[in-house]
Amino acid sequence: MPNLKTYQQADLNVIIKTRVGETKLGERINLNWQNNEVKFVLLGIAEDIGVQVNRGIGGTHTAWNSFLNAFLNIQSTKVLSGNEIGIYGCLSFDDLKPNSESVEIIDKEVVKAILEIINFGKTPVIIGGGHNNAYPIIKGVSIAKKQAINTINLDAHSDFRAKEGRHSGNGFRYAHEEGFLEKYAIIGLHENYNSQAIIDEISQNPYIQFSFWEDIFLLEKMTFKEAILQAIDFTKNAPTGIELDLDCVENILSSAMTPCGISAMQARQYIHQTASLADVAYLHICEGATQLSTGQTDFSTGKLISYLVSDCMKVS
Repeated sequence: MPNLKTYQQADLNVIIKTRVGETKLGERINLNWQNNEVKFVLLGIAEDIGVQVNRGIGGTHTAWNSFLNAFLNIQSTKVLSGNEIGIYGCLSFDDLKPNSESVEIIDKEVVKAILEIINFGKTPVIIGGGHNNAYPIIKGVSIAKKQAINTINLDAHSDFRAKEGRHSGNGFRYAHEEGFLEKYAIIGLHENYNSQAIIDEISQNPYIQFSFWEDIFLLEKMTFKEAILQAIDFTKNAPTGIELDLDCVENILSSAMTPCGISAMQARQYIHQTASLADVAYLHICEGATQLSTGQTDFSTGKLISYLVSDCMKVS
């Protein structure tokens, strides 16, 4: 793949902060991701084209490197040693212009990578880029497993907009209508950022189940844990992808930052509970950034993603 950057140990050694008497994850991680010891395979996607086409703020291409810097420096322990993790590489698309045709090019490359990972019996963990990549991830997993899969998405937005050309706001619709996504559970939708037309539509679709942030945290019709368990129960009939859009986490640098959402701790609880109880087909953490096109920077985003990924790997 011309857009794929792979890694050698020398590349990782530049990142790893070694210390006498300690072993970091990056010192144990498998660069031969096809190794039998490997269960999880990391795939970075460095793009913000889908976000820009959806009229969001660019910058999601910056998340992967920040994540990798944090993740490789986690302590290697009995709970998570690093031997069970491989790195596929990072797909970059710097030469593409922000339009729907470019998103379709990205789709094809992501599908190829996901197919290869799944066909080797590994669980893909995809970091970076916009939520447009949910479509090719679901498509790749579904084709490899020869069945439609389910997905749980913690998100302020449904990303079920019309099929008006590919972008970050309609990946789940494309996946659902093309038969790759069967059941779709969404947790924590924001009433202010989902149109009435979409709410009416997904309310009538028996293959979609959702909860509002307002019902959980303002009206207290259910607890956050109950909303998560409801989504897990809804999707339990098939392998299930775990999706987390970082624009639902309060004050995290992302394409659509929110001052009022869930906390970082609640994001970790969501990952822990879904990874513990669902039949995990993949993990996808997207829409985060360490630098936005507006100039805003926050390098803690990568560390949060690192926590979320390790939480998943420890229990699934």
